[in-house]
Parts: sequence; C-alpha cells; structure tokens
Amino acid sequence: MEQAEAGVDDRADAHHAWRVLVTGATGRVGFPVARSLAARHEVFGLARCRGAGDRQRLVDAGIRPLVGDLAALDLGELPEGITHVFHAAARFGRESPTDWQQVFETNAQASGRLVAATAGASFVYCSSGSAYAYQGRRPLTEEDPPGVHLGVYSLSKIAGEAVVRYAAGRCGTPLTIIRIFSTYGPEGGAPVTRLRRILAGEEVVLHPDAPNNYNPIFEDDYVRLAIRALAVAARDPVVVNFAGSDTVSAEDYCAYLGELVRRPVRIRYEADAPWPLWPDVTRMHAILGRTDVPWREGMRRIAEGLG
Repeated sequence: MEQAEAGVDDRADAHHAWRVLVTGATGRVGFPVARSLAARHEVFGLARCRGAGDRQRLVDAGIRPLVGDLAALDLGELPEGITHVFHAAARFGRESPTDWQQVFETNAQASGRLVAATAGASFVYCSSGSAYAYQGRRPLTEEDPPGVHLGVYSLSKIAGEAVVRYAAGRCGTPLTIIRIFSTYGPEGGAPVTRLRRILAGEEVVLHPDAPNNYNPIFEDDYVRLAIRALAVAARDPVVVNFAGSDTVSAEDYCAYLGELVRRPVRIRYEADAPWPLWPDVTRMHAILGRTDVPWREGMRRIAEGLG
C-alpha cells in the first residue's frame, strides 16, 4: 500500500456510522480510542470495570458500557450489527504467577471466539512488540521471529495472533494485527512510569545493551492510527508494527524529562532488565501513516502533567 493511500480521510465513514465494539475499553489504549470513536460512531465498551468510577467514565465519554470479563462472557449476548471491533482487552498475569492459563484463555482462545462472534466485522487485534525475539541493536521488522520478552504475556500474544488469523480466515473477517510498542500519554505508559521514578528520586533500570532505543507513540497519534487500522483491515490480514515515527533512547528521553522537571536522573543497568523494543516503522508509514507528535513534545506534555 502506497503512502498516498495512508492519507485517505477516514472521516468519510462518518456518513456511514460504524457500530463499534472496543474491548479493554478502560485501558490505556482502549479508552482513548473508544472515546474518539464515540464522537461520530456508536461505540460499545467492554471492560471489567474493576476501578471505582470506571463504568461512569465510559458513560461520560459517550461509550455504552458492557461490563464483564471477555474470557467468561457469553458472546451471544453481544449487541447485534457490530461493524468494527477494536480488541485491546488483555490479561498480563500480574495477579498471580500461576495465572498463565487465564492469560492464554483471554489473550488467545477468547480472542478467536470474539472473531467468530462478530464474523465479518472489521477486526483489529492488539498484539505486542514484546512478541519478538531480541535481534540486538537493530530495529525489529514484521518478518522477525517471535520471542519471549515478557514471559507468559509474550507467549500468549504470539498464540493470540495465530488464533485470530485462523478464525478470521474461517469467518471471512477483515483483520489488522497491530504489534504495539511504547504507548504513552495522560493514561500512562513506560515514559510516565520512568518519569515517576525520576520525581521520586529512584533509579531508572535499563538493559545493558545501551542505548535502549524505542519509538514511543503519544496518545494523539496512537488513537488516530488505531482508527486507521480499523479502516484498512483486509481478508489478507494486515500485520504492522505500531509505534512512533521517531527513534529515541530511553537514556535520552529520561535525561530530557529530568531537565523538564529539574531533577537528577540516575540510571542503573541490569542484565535481567527487559531488552529495548525498537521497531522498524517502514510498513506502518506506508499503511497507517506517520505520527505527528515529536518525542520531545510528548515528553513535555507528560512532564507538565506530573511535574
């Protein structure tokens, strides 16, 4: 797909309003995407709503809440006529080290059932850059092999990609798989977590294969490109890295954050720290487009919010 195609104005679809299901609708990616879609489409937000005020937050954003756990939900009770699905719900296995069965159930098996339950709807599956094997100091391309960056979570996302591709093929469902790297903004993300450590006077722990290169993507951009991913879903599945257009090391952006909040930055390198997730965004630029928020501007915005 050529760059010119990536610039198509998806707002043309406002004349044919979508009926969208967003899973993980209270999450860092799901909520801003659902909120933006709700401005011109009918949006149902599926989430466990475990936090105080989660349900009301969806309602206030114009999102119709569906409260439940995807893994246990009777998918036959989903609203009829869903035209698009943005599947951001995921389980990380942080609750218990023995929770791996539930991680696979949510991130893989239930994802396949969701494709079948919404057969024919344009479907975006949120995978992860953590599903790649480490390739050293070069950016990761969509053809690189799978690997385990974050334990069971990474394994479940590798499995989830295979399951949704199979289900989409059986159901004739247009599919986009986005491999999400470093999202950040008002809802949080790795740069926000590292900024909080800087503000608290704590060390930022990084992998020793420095510099730790990333392509962080700010909320404004990940919302826009996520909606674009819904629009380009195809029967021949689209698989694309999902990240910012700018490459910057964690060392450099932490130093910049320290300057903004006028705090010293202390970095410690540990061999067992997660390796850096550095994506090649060539295919993303061709299919989804480029990001607009430069990394310094995004970091300035989060520093203003927390500093």
